[in-house]
Amino acid sequence: MQREIIWEFVPWPGIEHLRLTVRDDGVVADGLVVGVDEGAAFRARYEVRCDAAWRVREVRAALLDGGEIHLMADGTGHWTTADGEPRPDLAGCLDVDIRVTPFTNTLPIRRLGLRPGESAELAVAYVALPALDVTPVRQRYTCLAAEPDGGLYRYESLTTGFRADLPVDADGLVLDYPGIFRRVWSGE
Repeated sequence: MQREIIWEFVPWPGIEHLRLTVRDDGVVADGLVVGVDEGAAFRARYEVRCDAAWRVREVRAALLDGGEIHLMADGTGHWTTADGEPRPDLAGCLDVDIRVTPFTNTLPIRRLGLRPGESAELAVAYVALPALDVTPVRQRYTCLAAEPDGGLYRYESLTTGFRADLPVDADGLVLDYPGIFRRVWSGE
């Protein structure tokens, strides 16, 4: 499967183009984001590689004007830099949450396979773009509804208290992130 999605930012100028490729041997998400953060324009690209069970194995995030992050994960909560330096602060994080994209909400939605009424708390490697900072955060996902053509999931940041109900399509990709992102195009 290959999908292409375009989301627009709602509260500030910006747009993202995602190319998602899902094969028997794994998942590759390639995103390009152009936006404004705190009054300054930025251009960024990210790539998230997962195994076939949607466990994050590699994350790259780069500003097109310079600066990047490249992390490797073993799928069981151990992270290193691309040079093999351990990142013990990220121990236990199974997913990644890149601030400027709704795509990374798809990772725990697909990996966990929650049924209506089920929820899970998880540790996540949070990538703040355009700052290029990576920190561990706690989140909770709750499946509110699941149908063959999509579902509804509640996302909660246990760090900040923020929460949002996210409608998703059959592939677990966000349709609308209320007040933050809105899907404006989808192709296959």
